[in-house]
Amino acid sequence: MAAPTTDTEVSYPAGALTSEGTVLQVEPAGDDRWAVFLDRTAAHPVDTAWPDQPADRVALRGPDDAYEVAEVRVAGFHDGSVLLGDALPVRTGTPGWVFGVAHVVAGTPPRVGETVTVTVDAAYRAALSVAHSACHLAALALDAALADHWSKAVPEDALGRPAFDALAVTRSSIHEYRSEDVYRIGKSLRKKGFDPSAFDDPDAIAARVTEQLRAWTAAGGSIHVDAEGPGLSARRQWTCALPEGTAAIPCGGTHAESLADLVDPAVTISVEDVPGARLVTMTTRVTAPR
Repeated sequence: MAAPTTDTEVSYPAGALTSEGTVLQVEPAGDDRWAVFLDRTAAHPVDTAWPDQPADRVALRGPDDAYEVAEVRVAGFHDGSVLLGDALPVRTGTPGWVFGVAHVVAGTPPRVGETVTVTVDAAYRAALSVAHSACHLAALALDAALADHWSKAVPEDALGRPAFDALAVTRSSIHEYRSEDVYRIGKSLRKKGFDPSAFDDPDAIAARVTEQLRAWTAAGGSIHVDAEGPGLSARRQWTCALPEGTAAIPCGGTHAESLADLVDPAVTISVEDVPGARLVTMTTRVTAPR
């Protein structure tokens, strides 16, 4: 089967929960499972390079069969080969590669040329989307709370404050109505001018971040994802209207439509001193709708 020549067209950045696509290719994925590639999909895959947001929960329906999708992964096509998920050695967008969304199903897969409907679990998508938007907002609020703890000029965040989050984050994970970010304050960050004693009272920092989050969400500004194009590799950014101005952060995930969707956000911060560094974990929670 000929490999796709263009990236999968994705509609999840605009919030789509259903789509209809044509099967372009089917590849074995082991254990009687198959990676189904469509020309377009609403399904959000887990990214290999920065797997902070889990993949959507998805079902496919073809002319004859319905499938529960076991995984939605990013795949790359190069020199006649297809590499799936963790086997992909390059980042999405690398020149010379074509990138696709693999819908992994079990049993007899749909056939090339068939039309397939993609349906995303709306409740699960919403839970991840509000958590992801709250994660970005909490990062900006944390940067603001730490702005006075720098002695040197460093790169700034989307609101013009020292970008602690971008400079210190080592891991970010999105869950249903919750996110967790881990920061490392080591020799490199101290040389950049950051004072680790800022986290001597983590509860005080968490209270300031929570206060800022609630002020922003009360303003109810709009949120959307700007995309340079419809393909999977197109650059996308989270764009949010805040009282201080519009904040834009590069992001390939899914998001809420309004700050009003982030109900009762709250942050907790824990600190662990390890040899040569201080590890800070910020957990951000929002309330699920009743």
